[in-house]
Amino acid sequence: MGSLSKSSLARVCMFILWMPVLLELHVLGGAVAQTVSPSYGMQGSDLGLHVFLQMVQEKPHENVVLSPHGVASILGILLPGAHGNTKQQLLSGLRYNKKGPDKMLRKLHKALTSKANTNFIANALFPQEGFNIKRNFLTTIRYNYLCDSHALNYSNPQKSADYINGWIKNHTKGHIQSLLKPDMLDPSLTRLVVVNSIYFKGMWKSRFQVKNTKIKSFTGGDGKSYKVPMMSQLSVFKTGWANTPDGVIYRIIELPYHGNHTSMFIAFPSERVTPLSTILPHLTTATVHDWTQLMHQGKVDLLLPKFTAEMEMDLKGPLTALGITDIFIKGKADFRQLSSEPVHLSKALQKIKIEVNEDGTKAAAATTAILMARSSPPRMIIDRPFLFLIRHNPTGTILFAGQINKPQARK
Repeated sequence: MGSLSKSSLARVCMFILWMPVLLELHVLGGAVAQTVSPSYGMQGSDLGLHVFLQMVQEKPHENVVLSPHGVASILGILLPGAHGNTKQQLLSGLRYNKKGPDKMLRKLHKALTSKANTNFIANALFPQEGFNIKRNFLTTIRYNYLCDSHALNYSNPQKSADYINGWIKNHTKGHIQSLLKPDMLDPSLTRLVVVNSIYFKGMWKSRFQVKNTKIKSFTGGDGKSYKVPMMSQLSVFKTGWANTPDGVIYRIIELPYHGNHTSMFIAFPSERVTPLSTILPHLTTATVHDWTQLMHQGKVDLLLPKFTAEMEMDLKGPLTALGITDIFIKGKADFRQLSSEPVHLSKALQKIKIEVNEDGTKAAAATTAILMARSSPPRMIIDRPFLFLIRHNPTGTILFAGQINKPQARK
């Protein structure tokens, strides 16, 4: 598939384990007081959101997309192999129970990948032929994440890279063609590549009609005006107003995908002159849960830009800033539960691709039992920088997060 035909997202996560002293991790692919007891999906997503917030601070006027759950998944796969302070840093960052979250992580993975969802999540190990991975580690990650295993010979980096890239392409339905470059694999040191991928295809519960999409103005994060394709529809949505602890008021809207398990939440400041950056530090999974309590259902005249976003980023800096440091330091990283050979992480990358367009399922029942106001339906025109989140509602897991400063639509 050369292009995306539905609203869809793809993200691949990758580790490369080198022996004897290098573990290189490649991943392709944040507040208010808690008002709800957080699930493991919410706890892991909060770490990912903190990474996202650090990324947008570095790129305040650019499009930034990240998979919070992808970050949590990668660290979660590493967790059973960690020991001592290395393990404690991972547990603290993920806010997981010290006794081990195996049962809850397995339950979370099962919830996210059930047939009722539109998520396709897959995990795989690509060990060097003959590399000794400890049995307990293998058993745990196979139980928690359903990891497959494919032995490779890394003395041929090109062939190994091609094989892993083929797996990535297959498990993201062709949307991510490749990630791994042969020069990332050391013929004598590479011992393990661990890949986690997520592919999401969500069809709007209330579809945008293509004929209603018009070119309109969008004020970018740089203050300039851009002409972008703006989708529109008059339908029933949950909307509301919220405010940050500093008193900044912003608008929120929920766009459900077919099946009611997953939704896109969009937030943007109510005042045009207020930058998006003023509401972002307020963002946690508890914030999003609070949104669901604040919103009310009603008919809305919605204008939303079509957009695509693609990004590859280095996660090492943000994770280090959050206190997850030892995994990157030779001599401090302790992965004795994974292998008897000393290893550490040298890189953490994430690559993500998203397209949002008009496609979705027809939902005639969307307006059923709605009390209509006498006045004309309010308009919500999202014509300036906005935040979006893709949330698995039953678990509160944030699958994807993005800051859109300048929509770029696929032609």
